[in-house]
Amino acid sequence: MIGPDRLERVSAEAAVPEQVSAYVRAVAGSKPKLWGACIGYESEGSVVLIGYPLHDPRDASAMTEAVALVLKAPGLKRLTVIGPLRPPQAPASAAAAEDCYYALPVPAPAPGQKLGNILRRAAREVTLERGGRCDEEHSALIRRYLEERSLAAGTRHIFRQLPRYVEQSPGALLVSARRADGRLAAFAVGEFASLSTAFFMFCFRDPDLAPPGSADLVLSGLLQAADERGQTRMNLGLGVSDGIRFFKRKWGAEPFLPCVEVGWEPIPPGVLSRLGTLWRRRPQ
Repeated sequence: MIGPDRLERVSAEAAVPEQVSAYVRAVAGSKPKLWGACIGYESEGSVVLIGYPLHDPRDASAMTEAVALVLKAPGLKRLTVIGPLRPPQAPASAAAAEDCYYALPVPAPAPGQKLGNILRRAAREVTLERGGRCDEEHSALIRRYLEERSLAAGTRHIFRQLPRYVEQSPGALLVSARRADGRLAAFAVGEFASLSTAFFMFCFRDPDLAPPGSADLVLSGLLQAADERGQTRMNLGLGVSDGIRFFKRKWGAEPFLPCVEVGWEPIPPGVLSRLGTLWRRRPQ
């Protein structure tokens, strides 16, 4: 377990949102621990290693060393590595999911004419409100999103924990778009624990109340907050789908870091040698 001061220093160096321990602890409840240059999270014999070394998220050698340290941990039942490439220790049979993080420089480039028009139209119908907690209106938008979409169980769990995350993370910031009568049309959550990188974490909109461009407008609010804090990059998260990639590229976002996720159940030390002994002793 990492002490609070060290956790703050790790989060201050974060390049990907999973390195912000307050976020992971709020949505997953797992315990952070440093494995060499990488932070990981332990829970009931499983470890999720965020294989982006804090000094350089692309340092493959340091990631490999961190994986080796985790594999020596007693009682390890399952290891999942999320990093810039597939670790060499992963067995060939372990399936991997590949994506990449997209990022924008801060301050963001001036929006093109089309995006500028979209932002101005949305701003005529809704007003941005920065800060506060996730109230019942925010929770209702999350519930509606979950009801209307088919999502993996893990994704559903993360979304349900969002209000707790906003409350518990000192770096989380809520930006809400409200109509003139005060009704919530859309909102986004950003994370600002890192000194150099801000994170676009979540975004929800009410299809009945949100004018076109509402998601863009709340993102613009987060970009403004990042600029005010002196951060130099906004990590917009993974590509995930064609629609999400289109939204990010519309702003001029480019692939920032590759993301490879692979998990497997390590063979405990000594098992292979014991299997060899049993094989040699088999009846002839």
